[in-house]
Amino acid sequence: MYRKGIAGLLLGLGLVLNAQAQAPRAAPAEAATPVDLQWGVRIPMRDGVELQATLYRPQGQKDALPCVLTLTPYIAQSYHDRGRYFAAHGYVFAAVDARGRGNSAGQFTPFLQEAQDGHDIVEWLARQSYCNGKITMWGGSYAGYDQWATAKEKPAHLATIVPVASVMPGLDFPMRNNIFYPYDMRWLTLVSGKAAQDDLFGDEAMWGQLFRSAHEAHAPFNTLDTRFGNPSAHFQQWVANPLQSEYWDRLSPTQAQYAALDLPILSITGHYDGDQPGALAFYANHMKYGTAAARDRHYLIIGPWDHASTRTPREEYAGLKYGSASMLDMNALHKAWYDWTLKNGPKPEFLKARVAYYVTGSNDWRYADTLEAITAEQRAYFLASDNGRAGDVYASGRLEADQRGKRSGSDRYVYDPLDVSAVEGDATDESGAELTDQRPLLRRNGKQLVYHTAPLDKDTDIAGFFRFSAWLKLDQPDTDFSVDIYAIAPDGSSLLLSNDVMRARYRQSLREARLVKPGKVERYDFERFTFVARQLKRGSRLRLVLGPINNLGMQKNYNSGGVVNAEGAKDARTVTVELLHDAQHPSALYVPIAVPKP
Repeated sequence: MYRKGIAGLLLGLGLVLNAQAQAPRAAPAEAATPVDLQWGVRIPMRDGVELQATLYRPQGQKDALPCVLTLTPYIAQSYHDRGRYFAAHGYVFAAVDARGRGNSAGQFTPFLQEAQDGHDIVEWLARQSYCNGKITMWGGSYAGYDQWATAKEKPAHLATIVPVASVMPGLDFPMRNNIFYPYDMRWLTLVSGKAAQDDLFGDEAMWGQLFRSAHEAHAPFNTLDTRFGNPSAHFQQWVANPLQSEYWDRLSPTQAQYAALDLPILSITGHYDGDQPGALAFYANHMKYGTAAARDRHYLIIGPWDHASTRTPREEYAGLKYGSASMLDMNALHKAWYDWTLKNGPKPEFLKARVAYYVTGSNDWRYADTLEAITAEQRAYFLASDNGRAGDVYASGRLEADQRGKRSGSDRYVYDPLDVSAVEGDATDESGAELTDQRPLLRRNGKQLVYHTAPLDKDTDIAGFFRFSAWLKLDQPDTDFSVDIYAIAPDGSSLLLSNDVMRARYRQSLREARLVKPGKVERYDFERFTFVARQLKRGSRLRLVLGPINNLGMQKNYNSGGVVNAEGAKDARTVTVELLHDAQHPSALYVPIAVPKP
């Protein structure tokens, strides 16, 4: 699912890039390798509904072979080149249209049917004469999710999975931290009906205009489906379930199901992958609830990639160059994993430890046995300012490493949800320009709080997850926050490193709403930042920005404490947010300092 890369995740993420863009064209040698094609294969499900598959097999296949399955709502033909690749390298590849999509019968309900249908497809493939009973899966985004959904059903012949950029329903789509995306309707339009809607989905200018029009008109979020011309029962169900609950829990593995997963797993995500939170949540849950033996067979790769590049890496994104070492051949890596787990081949050479992560800035791969082991310490930087001056990039507050410093006072910003002036010029495309473009931040001067560290006295590697503890006081019962962390180079250029968002009513739990008592000082712990691994050069600074969510990429909160999905201009309340940083209220940013490079 695709939503503008990190800043989409950072501003409002999405679920899927055009499926054709996920698959590279076959290399000449592979294109010249003949394969056998079988279109229109009907696969019966337990309820009698038949799904359609396209099969790719090595030409003249004589011996039964392992099968690679991808189950997709994006039309099976989108994976033609993947199918040719794996058939040319000794596997049967089955591209299956999800229920109700493409040439499959039934009704498509996002996320709901993949678990049982995935199970039934695996077991059906295992019974075919061309299959040796060993099934694996391939795919990212939605097709990463349905690998987890299938695995939780424990089909007997599922031998391994490789979930890539896996969306986790309710966590990172159709909302992040219980805050929805206007993009939800763009994606639902993509998967409406049975046919491909790629051109409609891909019209950036049209969707940007629609998002901007709704934002500026203060349209209630729950009207976006009709406003965008596609009334959707799915959308209405989603917005009727705005917090973590059984409605979303049922779509992902339970604790018991994680504990029962004993197959080898290779998880893959990227620094700028919009579904990084989902991919890492699946991984973390399996690490938490899985057996020791299962944990030892779960590998994780985090590269310098956006959502689509987790399938087809590119050396440059948003003008940032990551070096040739970042250019993993994902087809070859998948094949090596399948050879190891399904054909008793050698372990993939790249997997030197259970966690592989790419450090941008130094542009190298590093390894650890666990994700936690990549962070040596959480270094605290305490917020401070001079007489409340922290509202401007050029007259900012400070992030001070000395805990003994005498800090006092507070800073504040005022947010009027009816003010849409700051969204002028907001990007609505998928270029990733928001990673390095400082103009949107500068337009919000005076409407946010900004803090900088002193220049670093040496090169410093960071790896892991930021944390931010803020003592805040509001004069309204609710509002939304965005926290952005930037690296500022000695030449003044900036790079967005990570972000977290929070709706104040969910400050204690995503499973329970508790409105704020106006005037009460409380600590807000921002602990859901995206992963970062970067070398900061000597002379660089870190920048922290705390402000409201008021952009085209995420749902707007009108601060009333009412039902956010139904709110509009008539509900708007201006909120004053005060951040305290005195001795009794030590607001601080915690920076993940990396374990030194061996």
